[in-house]
Amino acid sequence: MAAESDARSENLTLVQAVRDGLQTEMERDDDVIVMGEDVGKNGGVFRATEGLYDEFGENRVIDTPLAESGIIGTAIGMAAYGMRPVPEIQFLGFIYPAFDQIVSHAARLRSRSRGRYTCPMVIRAPYGGGIRAPEHHSESTEAMFVHQPGLKVVIPSTPHDAKGLLASAIRSPDPVIFLEPKLIYRAFREDVPSDSYEVPLGEAAVRREGSDISVYTWGAMTRPTIEAADALEGTIDVEVIDLRTLSPLDEETIVESFKKTGRAAVVHEAPKTGGLGAEIAATLQEEALLYQEAPIERITGFDTPFPLYALEDYYLPEPARIEDGIRDAMEF
Repeated sequence: MAAESDARSENLTLVQAVRDGLQTEMERDDDVIVMGEDVGKNGGVFRATEGLYDEFGENRVIDTPLAESGIIGTAIGMAAYGMRPVPEIQFLGFIYPAFDQIVSHAARLRSRSRGRYTCPMVIRAPYGGGIRAPEHHSESTEAMFVHQPGLKVVIPSTPHDAKGLLASAIRSPDPVIFLEPKLIYRAFREDVPSDSYEVPLGEAAVRREGSDISVYTWGAMTRPTIEAADALEGTIDVEVIDLRTLSPLDEETIVESFKKTGRAAVVHEAPKTGGLGAEIAATLQEEALLYQEAPIERITGFDTPFPLYALEDYYLPEPARIEDGIRDAMEF
């Protein structure tokens, strides 16, 4: 980290850090190719690929037809023959036509070929709610991909991590689902090193140290969780763990934090049933049951389709609801 602090940096938003990460990796490795709907001349629906077409040309920044299955299928073929494609799906809710390609082929290529082929590709998709988008634009279905062996699932919550995690994902020999929380695409800025660097996959970050309760979260829910923890300061000492990589999970950090506090809550905007909160709770039961002092709280979205505008703020966990969940765990 000392070397990073001495290097030149820029004050970037998260979406700018994604764009910077793509540019840096494309400069470093000629096999890295960006592809997707409107990613070229238009620069992407959120401008995450703006300027890359002019810099790298149409053979490395490829505008595709509106056909998610075709985009991912083509990228799998490229990856199998040694390239490192980074296909973009405009919104996570549009990924379902490509689901078969992802789980039946990308995730299985290494095992199917007994290691002869790998599938080094990164599927980028903005995900999550809070921007008043229409149906299919606000979904948080990361658990579907976590459930599939052979896939890595990564969700950054800061600009610094977005660039570093993206670099690690692109350099990974296996497919990565890289989900970008669009609610915080432009919510804040952070110093991001201009040079190439990696944030390791599979390592959570302790965003706030505490001794009373461990709260696990990721993506756009990290900021309201920290805000809730800060509001409770003086009454409840909250430790906030940003998972960053959902598959593989950093079980060591998750469990060690729980052993310290004895209480836990999980915050995610996805529906509660079958969400990653259940997996985290089960992991704590298996690995640290004798340290547990209260039921593990799940502070989540609801088991409904993502609502339209009037109920969007109610659906998403916000600091007051997170505070209530933390108090429930503490008062048991």
